[in-house]
Amino acid sequence: MANVDQERRLDVRGLDEPPFDPIMRELDDLPKDRTLLLINGFEPAPLYPVLADQGFVYETEQVGEDEWHVRISHG
Repeated sequence: MANVDQERRLDVRGLDEPPFDPIMRELDDLPKDRTLLLINGFEPAPLYPVLADQGFVYETEQVGEDEWHVRISHG
């Protein structure tokens, strides 16, 4: 995975819309050499097959009771 200097952040907690579309928009614009740090209030397990199908790799970490970090980059 890319280092922190190459990391973009997207915190989808508290959005007024489902997080899927904002996540996909961010990934559509993600440069090949960057990593997206997705911050979510739950583990986004339904997102994983979509990421894999689109050639992304990811690492997930639960950092709090209601906080999950998913680092996503191009595979």
